[in-house]
Formats: sequence, C-alpha cells, structure tokens
Amino acid sequence: MNERTNHILEILTDEKTAEVASLAQRLQVSQVTIRKDLDFLENKGLIHREHGYARLSNPDNMNGRLAYHYEAKKEIAQAAAGLVQDGDTIMIESGSCCAILADTLSTQKKNLTIITNSAFIASYISSSDTHVILLGGDYQKDSQVNVGPLVRLCAENWCVSRFFIGADGYSSRFGFSNADPLRAQAVRDMALQAQQVIVLTESSKFTSPARNPLNLKNGISTVITDHHIPSSCKEELQKESITLIEC
Repeated sequence: MNERTNHILEILTDEKTAEVASLAQRLQVSQVTIRKDLDFLENKGLIHREHGYARLSNPDNMNGRLAYHYEAKKEIAQAAAGLVQDGDTIMIESGSCCAILADTLSTQKKNLTIITNSAFIASYISSSDTHVILLGGDYQKDSQVNVGPLVRLCAENWCVSRFFIGADGYSSRFGFSNADPLRAQAVRDMALQAQQVIVLTESSKFTSPARNPLNLKNGISTVITDHHIPSSCKEELQKESITLIEC
C-alpha cells in the first residue's frame, strides 16, 4: 500500500463508488496508473471494479471491513507491530485491525508464529513465511472465524506473551464489547492463555457499545487507537491502569 492507494480507499469510504477517470483527475495521475492501483486493491480483496468505476467490497464481510478507514487501521497495526519481536509466538483474534496487523507482521518480522481462530487471517497471509496455527472450532462463514468450545480446547495447548484483539464497541460501564456472543467467548477463552491482552480499535468504536461485553475484567493491559479517542474514554482507561497508545 502507498499514499495514493490509501487515498483511493478513503475516497471510496466516503463516496462508496468512484469512476476511474474521476480518480485519475483528482489524484493527478494517468488512468493507466489508477487502473494499476485498482488492480492491486482488488487483488487484496478491498474493492470491486465494474465498467469503468470502483466500489468498496461488501462492508458485511472481512474484505469490506478492511477497506473502511484503512489508513487509520494501518497506523494502529504499525504501532502494535512495534511490540512484537522476531521469533515471537503471539495470538491474534479476528477483526480488520487484527488482519492488518498480521499482514504487517508477516512482512516485517522473522521466524514469527501466529496463533489465531481467524480463517481469514490464515488465508490473508498464506503467501508469507509466517508460521500460522489455526485453532479449530465451529466456522462462522460471514466473519470467517472459528468459535465454540473447540477454540478453548485448542488454545489451552499454548501460552503466549501477547494476545491482540479487536473490539466492536466500548462503554464506561461494560468496557469493550463484541457484536457476536460466540466471538466474544472465543476472545475470553484465548485471553486465558496470554500474559498481556492488547486491544486494537479505531476511536469511532468508543462512541457506541456492542451488545456482548468481553468481560475481560483486569485482563487488558494496552489499548492502541487513533488520536480521536474521546478524552472521557482516555480518563477511564487511565483509571483502569491500561496503557494507551495513540497513533
């Protein structure tokens, strides 16, 4: 990804669709260059091209969620990658920020092992040299993630220093939350095997809770988000002795 392709994603996030000719004019490059950029984004599963224009992928699947506010998620992932060393074994949960983190790590770190319940992540970085261990479970087609009791049974065979998770929402009363109860339970089960739980999420998630609290109590050590996080949420995290990293 480069600055131009990130700009294309931001345009499509705001406008949903855009013509090739319009993108070329706005970004002051040739249509040939724009088509190459769109080919790259389509190969990454972030957009679809149809008859001279481009649109974001389905926002209800993982590829579509990756595209929304990609640049902010990429910065969050870069900050998280700084906490990982060559040769580490880590856990990563499903989610768009987590998928971008896995992709970032696969290009920056050596001899890395990623344990995940996300079939999407396993496929997304399959062309890299990263060692991926996919936890078994009941497969959720839309989110491309494994959930259920088997996730816990498989996770119990591992102990890791860091577990990176996403979040669908947050509230001062319930903390971080997930839109799906089975995914929320998978996060709780995997968190039992980690010394530190690190949340990766955009600041927009702090303005509304999802319906299933993660209930990790004091298990969260660090939150990485963008610099638009509300000040009230900053204070709440500080009271909980959670380290906040703003990108």
